[in-house]
Amino acid sequence: MSRHRKRRTATAATRTETAPPSRAEVFTFGDPTPVLDRRELFEYLECARMDRWYEPPISFDGLSKIFRSSPHHSSAIYVKRNILVSTFVPHRLLSREAFSRLALDYLVFANCYLERRDSIGGTALRLEPALAKYTRRGIEDGRYFFVRGWRDVHEFERDRVWHLLEPDINQEIYGLPEYLSALQSALLNESATLFRRRYYLNGSHAGFILYVNDQAQNIGDVDAMRAALKESKGVGNFKNLFLYSPGGKKDGVQVIPISEVAAKDEFLGIKNASRDDILAAHRVPPQLMGILPNNTGGFGDVVKAAQVFVANELRPLQARFESLNQWIGEEVVRFGDYAPQSSAAA
Repeated sequence: MSRHRKRRTATAATRTETAPPSRAEVFTFGDPTPVLDRRELFEYLECARMDRWYEPPISFDGLSKIFRSSPHHSSAIYVKRNILVSTFVPHRLLSREAFSRLALDYLVFANCYLERRDSIGGTALRLEPALAKYTRRGIEDGRYFFVRGWRDVHEFERDRVWHLLEPDINQEIYGLPEYLSALQSALLNESATLFRRRYYLNGSHAGFILYVNDQAQNIGDVDAMRAALKESKGVGNFKNLFLYSPGGKKDGVQVIPISEVAAKDEFLGIKNASRDDILAAHRVPPQLMGILPNNTGGFGDVVKAAQVFVANELRPLQARFESLNQWIGEEVVRFGDYAPQSSAAA
């Protein structure tokens, strides 16, 4: 038995001597990956061909969901829509309500459609907007389809649909909105708001850890402290707590707030930075959207800002809608002057 033990001991010693020494390893992980870093693959597809129509190069369903993701994003679009509707002169073929739907579709999806509905004699009765979210352009010229699913497809009468689009640099079938570069900021704004809501619903903003490591405290003192803390909680019981610990150390009892780390997420900084990106993409003055200034000087004269905004942004939009007149052969779209009045003049 002694020989076997000596052999085992020698073998273990040999393994210990021949084992490679341990060494420190350094590596990185968790590098941020952009969401759109592989979007170039979709540019090769441009507009995919589906049955008898083309699909848009971007999800219109996604654009409709993002429309209400940020108050600054939807408010900027509504400001443009409201000013356009206020200056629009109604026509027997196109009512103010129908034009409001048409303008909202164009500002959100960069595409809008009008269906011409004729009488039995062939004269135009009215122009009805078709939802841009579901309208698709056909492969053949003059054909349009209303697609709500692969089993719910309606084809419009040929050459009866007017299509207005925002030009794109990669394809010429569908338009793409100008605010695409600010979508990430709009989603970041929404994510920051949702995080703060969950943070408050979970109650993390009002909790703390009472850490006791003082040897001078016995079990009886800890039980008394626990009972006092329980009595101080509840509705209307925001009370101060007195603790006397003879012979205790300086850091024997510590209060560690749970929200100390979460409060450093720079919520307001994220909201303000994402808001500025969205406003820059829409090019809407902040005073027209009800945004309060952070400085004492304010944003300046709102009337002058509105006049410059209308001249630079909305008049080109009005000119695009007026192209309907050439298609239908009648002056259906006409706009009046936009003249905002200051409070002093009123």
